[in-house]
Amino acid sequence: MRYVLVFVDSEVLCLPVSLALPTRERYRVPVLCLLVAISAMPGLVLAAPAEISLAEAVQRAVERAPLLDARRAQVEAAQQETHRAGALPDPMLMVGIDNLPVTGMDAFNTRVDDMTMKKIGLRQEFPARAKRAAQRTVSQRRADEAVAQAQAEQVNLRQAAANAWIDLWAAQRELAALTSLHEQAQLAARLAKARVAGGTEPVADALAAQVAVIELDNRLEGLRAQSQAAQAELARWLGEDVERVPAEAPNFTSLPVPEPQLLAALDRLAPLLAASAQVETAAAEIDAARAERRSDWNVTASYGQRAPTPGGMPRSDMVMLEFGIGLPLFQRNRQDRGIAAREAHYQAALAMREGVRRQQMARIRAGIAQWQGFKRQVALHEDSLLPLARDRNAITLAAYRAGAPLRPWLDARRDELDVHLAHAEHLAELGRAWVALAYLLPNQEAQP
Repeated sequence: MRYVLVFVDSEVLCLPVSLALPTRERYRVPVLCLLVAISAMPGLVLAAPAEISLAEAVQRAVERAPLLDARRAQVEAAQQETHRAGALPDPMLMVGIDNLPVTGMDAFNTRVDDMTMKKIGLRQEFPARAKRAAQRTVSQRRADEAVAQAQAEQVNLRQAAANAWIDLWAAQRELAALTSLHEQAQLAARLAKARVAGGTEPVADALAAQVAVIELDNRLEGLRAQSQAAQAELARWLGEDVERVPAEAPNFTSLPVPEPQLLAALDRLAPLLAASAQVETAAAEIDAARAERRSDWNVTASYGQRAPTPGGMPRSDMVMLEFGIGLPLFQRNRQDRGIAAREAHYQAALAMREGVRRQQMARIRAGIAQWQGFKRQVALHEDSLLPLARDRNAITLAAYRAGAPLRPWLDARRDELDVHLAHAEHLAELGRAWVALAYLLPNQEAQP
């Protein structure tokens, strides 16, 4: 039996077709039900994909990034290692037979020799306390290093997601600007065609206007492909497709963290956190190498059971308890070599940290200089070049429509097109320079 949906007082009722409508109206029931259901139930309405802001894109990228999940797993693994570092080795169970004859007439006879016995025992190693403490310290430093590397990965991911968002935003902005110019070019081409038909303009001008439209179409196709590539790159970081981003630009003219504060927080930058953690790990490994000079010791306890004599007389069982201690007698070519190697590794880590520190300081200063330069270029375009190019284009187009030659308008339109493209490129560069500074510190929330 077929059923229909009937809406009564905001409630949905499911009734058979034979009870709900007359016979001749039943054929229209499926389409009508579908339309009424979609209009009456907001949950069934397919809404257009919502635009995503820069801050939201970065936040989603951090929440959904597989790379950060991998880093978090590495941090968990390193922290788990700290719980077992410095623990005593597992005891060793020993089972065997002692003093068993293997030659002569009594070979492999367990009842002939008084000393033959079956033995079971335990052996426990006790590394030096300094070694165990050094192992715990090294393990903790390695866990700190994993945390620092995870923070560095998060900073890199936030910057990459923000740059992908800016690429999409710049491509869509450029596409919108060229689309508006495309309408003017089509208008001029139609006007030129009409003048040619009226005999007031040469055919060459109409062809030139048509070529201008085709060139603009070619650039628009390239921009659409660039926009699609930017969408794919942003989807890589977000884990979902994003068709559009807000048309309005974030405030790229103001940094959330001023330049003096960035330079003062140099040692808290993600690359320096990782480098400093490596230095601390190298220092802990020096202490671990020095602890190798300490002696380890062990204890062994066993119980031996002897078989009765051939005549049936019982023999007494025996207990064995012994202690052992390591003798690091050749420290010059063993332990001292290890200490020297760890100290060299420590010096290398120090030098690498200093190199990273200088690199980050130079990068901050260069980034601020680039950001300020792009900011001036964008202001110059918005305050002077774009209005002048737009006015020139409008004046020459109006003159052409009034009967002036076509060439001045074509030149003005091409110049305005170049200015728009340069402005879009500078906006994108300004956004990337801003991202490189705004998302530099770990857990720093940029405010576009």
